[in-house]
Amino acid sequence: MLLETEKEKVCINQVVGQNIKETEVEGDVIVNDIKPDVLNIISADGIPCVYKKEIMDGKIRIDGSINTYIIYLADDENNSVRSLNTVLDFTQVIDIDGCMPGMTSKESVNIKNIECRVLNSRKINVKSTLSVASKVYSNDNIEIISNVSNLDDVQVLNNEKKVNSLIGNGSTRVYAKDTISIDVADELAEIMKANIRMVDRDVKLSYNKVLAKSDVEVSILYLTEDNRIKNINTKIPVMGFIDVENISDDAICDVDYQIKNLIIKPNNGDMHSIYIEAEIEISCFAYETKNINLIEDLYSISSDLNFNQKEIMTMSGKQNVKGICDINEQINIPEMGDNRLYNVKTTPNILNTTIKNGKVIYEGEMTVELLYEASTSVSSRNIQIPFNFEIESDGIDEDCTVNSDIDVKRDDFIVNSGNIDANIELEFNVSINRNEKLNIINEISLEETRENNIYSMVIYFVKPGDTLWKIAKKFKSTIDDIARVNGIEDSNKIYPGQQLYIPKFVKKDIAV
Repeated sequence: MLLETEKEKVCINQVVGQNIKETEVEGDVIVNDIKPDVLNIISADGIPCVYKKEIMDGKIRIDGSINTYIIYLADDENNSVRSLNTVLDFTQVIDIDGCMPGMTSKESVNIKNIECRVLNSRKINVKSTLSVASKVYSNDNIEIISNVSNLDDVQVLNNEKKVNSLIGNGSTRVYAKDTISIDVADELAEIMKANIRMVDRDVKLSYNKVLAKSDVEVSILYLTEDNRIKNINTKIPVMGFIDVENISDDAICDVDYQIKNLIIKPNNGDMHSIYIEAEIEISCFAYETKNINLIEDLYSISSDLNFNQKEIMTMSGKQNVKGICDINEQINIPEMGDNRLYNVKTTPNILNTTIKNGKVIYEGEMTVELLYEASTSVSSRNIQIPFNFEIESDGIDEDCTVNSDIDVKRDDFIVNSGNIDANIELEFNVSINRNEKLNIINEISLEETRENNIYSMVIYFVKPGDTLWKIAKKFKSTIDDIARVNGIEDSNKIYPGQQLYIPKFVKKDIAV
């Protein structure tokens, strides 16, 4: 016979698996007939996009592209600087045990390096190494028994737990579109390079909706018809609504932005403006904090109970914290002098994360890619700037799981006689939680045979590892009765060798 039980529902969002793979993307670029021959490569950069993903049994497939920008020194009498733009497609399959269709995932693609090799004056080989990371989640609705209601003498060992239950998740696609005008004195010849990043992220919650807001910051290096290199920057605000039923103001939201597609091109027929269109997917996981009454163990004094236990992994102590890291460094490039700094791209990388004394401690490296005017042409250089940063918050300990994103909020570079004063402001967006194993009980059943009880007393000597609960369950007694008979004031304080009198309920078959 099954017992009547009261149950609480918890939605567990847990990581099924994660994996990182490196892949090489390669292609050849043919120089357009209207452009001069290639003498050598000055710099190469790219912007990765993920336009499709598919979760299959035991693996995930990611399809994307790299918008690649190549700046080269031309083989002409003026030693002019020109550029090429190409798109390299890639497909990466990542093995993740346990993943299957219907699950959700998060992906990130980072360019580790781009190498260009001049095959001949009209042909360039481009090879890029990508780091492709994927994390797959399963959303499992779990019913946890919190009470037994139709048997009076059931003894229950309860434990109050505070867990983070998934309210819901979803995504939406938004478009950042803008036409930016260049200086009226300039006539646009070609776009040489572009950088794009998400800044100033913010989340607002309203009835059944998550409002995610951000700015798309775009920096474009372009060439004029009279061979001057110029730079222009803009910010495009974007926002998206994600439907999440039953969300409240105190929910905790993890919001992720991913560029799906990117178009940056001269406006048709207009030599004084550039068209920008970025397709961005915004995804959100929303969590609530729930107090659950977990039954860790139970027994009946008068009957035999049968039940199953299973182990589940839950999330608890979830919090999102932010911190600002200021980096001030002087970069020395003597050959630059007081010449122009055309373009700078800053990319922060976390090399090591540790948790100690209530702090998350980061060791990182900032990659600064500089494109500048040299004495005879244009040169590029990559500089590595190390940084250390700490975030402190209540509830952080060595058992926590930490996920970190870094936004470059500000990067100012001031040139002074071959020295560049770099002032960089990084915003750390850190998600912290504990993964906790719980043993839950389900499907409690009662033996059909009913029995009378007669009372007796036994003497028991406490053994190492004993608790009053274990002793009471063993002898079909109760903690309260044992404590009362033995004058125990604190039921948590017993010691090995202690003599206890156990009031015991002895089973006796009912006479027919």
